[in-house]
Amino acid sequence: MDQYELIRTAYRVYGKNISELARMTGHSRNTVKKAIRGEAWGYKERQHQPFPVLDLYMEIIDDWLKKDKDQPKKQHHTARRVYNRLVDEHGYKGGESTVRRYVRMAKIMLGVDTPRAFIPCDPEAGYESEVDWGTAKAIIAGESVLLKFFCMRSKYSGKHFVRFYPCERQQAFFDAHVHAFAFFGGVFPVLIYDNLTTAVQKVMRGRKRIEQESCSKFKAYYSFESRFCNPASGNEKGGVEGLVGFARRNYMVPIPEAASLAELNEQVLKQCVLYGNHKMDGREHKVDELYEIEKQHLLSLPEAVFGNVQTYDGKVDKYATVIVDKNRYSVPSRYAGIKAKILLRVDRVEIFVCGKEQARHERVYGNNKWCLKPEHYLELIQQRPMSFNSARPIRKWREMWPESLHRMLMRFCEAQGETKGIKDFISVLMLYSDYPADEIEAAVDLALENSLSSSEAVHHLLIYTDNTGTGIVPLDNWSSLPPPDLSVYGQLGTVI
Repeated sequence: MDQYELIRTAYRVYGKNISELARMTGHSRNTVKKAIRGEAWGYKERQHQPFPVLDLYMEIIDDWLKKDKDQPKKQHHTARRVYNRLVDEHGYKGGESTVRRYVRMAKIMLGVDTPRAFIPCDPEAGYESEVDWGTAKAIIAGESVLLKFFCMRSKYSGKHFVRFYPCERQQAFFDAHVHAFAFFGGVFPVLIYDNLTTAVQKVMRGRKRIEQESCSKFKAYYSFESRFCNPASGNEKGGVEGLVGFARRNYMVPIPEAASLAELNEQVLKQCVLYGNHKMDGREHKVDELYEIEKQHLLSLPEAVFGNVQTYDGKVDKYATVIVDKNRYSVPSRYAGIKAKILLRVDRVEIFVCGKEQARHERVYGNNKWCLKPEHYLELIQQRPMSFNSARPIRKWREMWPESLHRMLMRFCEAQGETKGIKDFISVLMLYSDYPADEIEAAVDLALENSLSSSEAVHHLLIYTDNTGTGIVPLDNWSSLPPPDLSVYGQLGTVI
């Protein structure tokens, strides 16, 4: 910089020419000309930025970013997520800043994201929280499904709650609030929403809204006030809008997998709890530390949980099913044609006939879906054995059978004939109502090993189990069992 000043001063003030200045400073004539023209002096930006440590992982990062193109836009990798995955899955030892620089360069080529500005706020502790819904893909029991996830976020502490549902219906909306209030340990006096149809019947001028009647009852039960944003103004609840994206990027990338929706919700709940150790930008304390201050100001929970149940009157049809919310749910076939009472919950359906609960199903969403339990039809199929192979509940059940049940069915049909064999095999299937599946399958395996070909044999094997919990007593050891007390038969004769 000193020579840059010398060249310009000598040229402009003392009239030195370019040749003289080149001899004085030892720089080339072109360099002297650049200094006189006022061009940048010093190092130039590299045209190619090397990444020595990251070089081995670039193909992995590129592959992740390419796969993001086929995934929902809001579930793409962030630079932080890329860094965390490299450390956890590939043992990356470099710095996060290096990963950020490379991801930034890669995303520039794709034209991703533009910076947004936010207004800093200092909300009152324990007064307001924000609510919103998001959409994400997940894999449940091996099947890819599109789910809705509910988000509630405290404006003061930033503590948040996330829960998955199959839909955004009002019953799911209420159920999500109940779980959220339990998670926070209280109720926020004010909840901020957009104009979702599960809560708002009609949007009036200004801030006025005509709310759904059931939503007003729910509010009255928990004693909170609702506040609705202006239409198309999600920035008025920017905290939860950001939470929807944060949860999707951090809790749902890569695509989450679980055996059931309940298991998926347990996974996400653990992530919400761990977020309490996070410190937000501009805050001196962690989220949980702020929440401890806030918790004192929340409204207390009512003694009883809100009764989020819908009741219906129905009738069991000729297929031994009850139609609820455009879907069919089975009951034992002997109740066909009888009136039923249905309790519809967000996650299950309970069917009562003759004043007793006769069936309970996991609730399904959509139209024209059949939820059939095989045990509801076994008695009827046993009366009509030729329908066994085409019966819908049996066909679906057979796909999950162990190989031993298929072998037993074949043995029964060979030993007793097809009709009698199927009837006797159904008696084995009926045992699932009284015994655990693993015990029945163990008894079936033992019966096959010993060439037994009747349901009574399987039933006896189940009865004569030891009490130590070690399983079924092998046939070789039956001789060691104590002999039966035959004197009871003499007593019976005396009584007669």
